[in-house]
Amino acid sequence: MLNTAILCVDDEKVILESLKEQLKRRFGNQYLYEVAESAEEAWEIIEELYEEDIKIMLIVSDWLMPDMKGDEFLIQVHHKYPEIITVMLTGQADEAAINRAKENANLYCCLRKPWSEDELAKIINCSVG
Repeated sequence: MLNTAILCVDDEKVILESLKEQLKRRFGNQYLYEVAESAEEAWEIIEELYEEDIKIMLIVSDWLMPDMKGDEFLIQVHHKYPEIITVMLTGQADEAAINRAKENANLYCCLRKPWSEDELAKIINCSVG
C-alpha cells in the first residue's frame, strides 16, 4: 500500500482531472493522488489520510475558491501540519496573497495557470529532493 500522498484542491473539476492525470503520468504509482473541490473537502481527506497513516507530502491548492481562498487554507494546513509542502495554483492571486502564503504557510512556490506538466513535475521533484 502507498503511504505518501499528493493532494490537489481546486473548485474546477477539469483542473483537478488534469493535475491528477499529469501527476500519474509523471510519477506513476509512486504516490497516492487525492483531489478535493473545496477546502472543506480537503480537510476531510487530510484527516482520513492521517488516520490511515498516509503521509501527505504536498498540497497543490487553487487560490480563488468559494468559501475559503487558497492562501487561507494553506496557512491553516501549515499551522496544523508544518511538514506538508504547500504550492499555490493560481491564475488570479494577487501579490499580497502570495506573500501571505509565503510568510504564514511556508509556501514552496506559486504555480501559475496555465501551467505545464514539466513545471508541475519539476516542483514535485525539487520539493522532495
